[in-house]
Amino acid sequence: MVRQMVGEEVPLASCGGDTDGGLGTSVESILSAIDAAWSEAGVAILVDLGGAETNSEMAIEMQPEDRQQRIAICNAPIVEGAVIAATEASGGASLDIVRRTAEELSPA
Repeated sequence: MVRQMVGEEVPLASCGGDTDGGLGTSVESILSAIDAAWSEAGVAILVDLGGAETNSEMAIEMQPEDRQQRIAICNAPIVEGAVIAATEASGGASLDIVRRTAEELSPA
């Protein structure tokens, strides 16, 4: 869906599921996804549950210090958040604006 909205303009990656193919997340998968989606503008990570957020925080801490400041966790609905975040990013919005706009979609 995101590719249909913004084409190849914004680098994307996904990493849902644990290493055995079940529910959960893997820090290693998150690290790989960060590398795959990396650009000088940074990376917005959309998370669905607490474990994904915790593992994303660990993955960020494992990044070089200069990268850590350019990675943001977005507490936003996955599908809607991904579409709006990519749309904002494709228009040149800053990482902070991408994160804030995606999070505006979250229920109060």
